[in-house]
Amino acid sequence: MSDQGHLIQLQVIWSRLIAAVEEQARSLIRAGFSTSTREAGDVSAGVFNTRGEMIAQAVTGTPGHINSMARSVKHFLAEYPAATMREGDVYITNDPWKATGHLSDLSVVTPIFRAGRFVGLFACTTHVVDIGGNGPSPESRDVYGEGLFIPIMKVVDRGEMNESLLKMVRANVKEPVQVEGDIFALVACNDVGGQRLMKIMDEYGLEEIDTIGDEIFERSRKAMLDEIAKLPRGTWSNTMTIDGYEAPIELCAAVTVDETGVHIDMEGTSAASRFGINCPMCYTEAYASFGVKCLVAPHLPNNAATMACITVTAPEDCIANASFPRPVVARSTIGMFLPDLVFGCFEQALTDRVPAESTGTLWNIRLGMASEGGRKGFMVTTFHSGGAGARPALDGLSATPFPSGIRNVPVEVTESITPLVIWRKEFLKDSGGPGRQRGGLGQVMEIGNREEAPLTLYARYERVVNPARGRQGGQSGAPGRLTLGSGAKLKAKGLQVIPAGETVIIEMPGGGGYGRPEDRNAEAVAMDLRQGFISPEAAAEAYGKPGTGA
Repeated sequence: MSDQGHLIQLQVIWSRLIAAVEEQARSLIRAGFSTSTREAGDVSAGVFNTRGEMIAQAVTGTPGHINSMARSVKHFLAEYPAATMREGDVYITNDPWKATGHLSDLSVVTPIFRAGRFVGLFACTTHVVDIGGNGPSPESRDVYGEGLFIPIMKVVDRGEMNESLLKMVRANVKEPVQVEGDIFALVACNDVGGQRLMKIMDEYGLEEIDTIGDEIFERSRKAMLDEIAKLPRGTWSNTMTIDGYEAPIELCAAVTVDETGVHIDMEGTSAASRFGINCPMCYTEAYASFGVKCLVAPHLPNNAATMACITVTAPEDCIANASFPRPVVARSTIGMFLPDLVFGCFEQALTDRVPAESTGTLWNIRLGMASEGGRKGFMVTTFHSGGAGARPALDGLSATPFPSGIRNVPVEVTESITPLVIWRKEFLKDSGGPGRQRGGLGQVMEIGNREEAPLTLYARYERVVNPARGRQGGQSGAPGRLTLGSGAKLKAKGLQVIPAGETVIIEMPGGGGYGRPEDRNAEAVAMDLRQGFISPEAAAEAYGKPGTGA
C-alpha cells in the first residue's frame, strides 16, 4: 500500500473507532435506568490500547467524565495486570481519586480479546442517581459519609455477574432498581464497543490495535503542538473568587505556553474545605485541560496524545487537589469553574477569542422524600443550568450548561417518575450580563410536591454571591437565588427541608456580557425587549436605549 493509501486507511480506521465509541455511549444512554444517564447524558465512553491509553472517545459525554476516565484505566491495569485478565471479565470502581472524582460516578472497564489475545479495553462512566450515605449533600466531613466506596474490583468474572457486589449496592442505595440497572447498562455498552471493534479489525485485517493507536498518537501529538506553536509564548495569571461553603474560595492559575505545550500551575488556590466541595486532582486536570482544548484546538479529536500536551499542577491538599479521605461529592463546584479560570489567563494573550464567564457549575435540582406510612420515597436529580457567557461575536447561550454540556432533563420526565410538579420553568428576565454581546439568561423554576409530605433539598449552588464576570467592558450576569414560595430565603448549600404544601423557587444565574453595553446594536436591544429577555428599565439603565422597540 502506498503512503497516501496508508494515510487514508488510517484516517478511516480512526473515524470508525470514534463511531464505535459513539455507539457505545449511545447504547449506555438507551439502556440506562436513571435520568442522569438516559435523559441528561451524564456519561463517557472510550477505547484504549493495551497500555491503558485512550485512542478515541465518544463525542457524547462530559469533559469531566471523559478526561478523568482517560487517565483512570491505567489504575485498573495497575490493580489487575493484563496477564491476569480473562475473556468475560469486567471491572468497576467509583474511587474518586482513581476514576472521575466522586462516589456518584461508576466507571466500568472491559478487556477485549481476539482469538484469545488481549487487544485493548473499553471504558465507560455514568452518574448514578444515588450511592447511599448522605446522598448528594456536601455536608459530610469525609468521603466515608458520602456513600458506598467500591474499590477497583470485578463486577463480572468470566461472564458471571458478581451477585455479592450487586447485593451490597442494592442494600446501600435508595433507588436500587435504577442503580443496578445502570450497572448492567455500563457492562452492556462496553460489550457493544467490543463487538464493533471486532468488525473493524476483521474488515481491515488487524490482529492488534496498538500499532494503529501509536500512529494516531504520533499524528495527534504533532497536530496539537502545531496549534500550540501558533500561540504567543509567555505566562499569564488569573484569579477567581467563588462563594464556597464556610468561606469564599480563591481559584488561582498561571498558564505558561512554551515549545513543550501548555502548563497550568494553580499555586495560591485556597486550602481544602471541611465540606464536600473539594476536588480530586483527576477532575481538576479534566476540566482545566478542557479549557485549553476549547481555545487552542477545538477541532482536534481528544486522545491520550493531545491531552499529554497539557499539564496541570496544584498544591497538595488544596481545594483543587484534595487528598484522601476529604469529602468530594460536590467536586464539580470547583472543577466546572476551571475552564473560565483558564480563559481569564488566555484573555491576556489572545484578542477577541475568549468568552465571558459562565454560570460554571450546574444548578442541578436534587430532591428526595422519605418513605413513611406506606408512602414510597424517592431520590431524583434533575439537570439544569444557568446561562453561558457571551462570546466575542455572539450572545451567550441561555439556560445552557458550560463547560459540562449535559442536557437539561425535561420536566415531564421528572413529573412522570416522582410526585413532583414543576409549576414554572422559564427564562429569568434581566439575568444575562449586559454587553455588546449579552450574556446567556438563567432560568427560574418553581417546584412542589403532589404528596402532602415535606421534601428534602440537597443544595450545592454557586454564583449566589459572586456572579459570572463580563469581559472587555461587559457586565456581570445576575446572581442566583433560592427561596420558598412563601418568600423565605434558603441557603445555597446544604440539606434543607421544603415543608409540606410549600414550593421551592430556584433562580439560576446568568452569564457575563462581552464588550461595552452601550455598543450593543439597537436592533438587538429591541429584540431582547420584544422577547422578554430584558425589561424596559434594563434597556434604559444598562444599554442607554430607553423605550427601544416599544
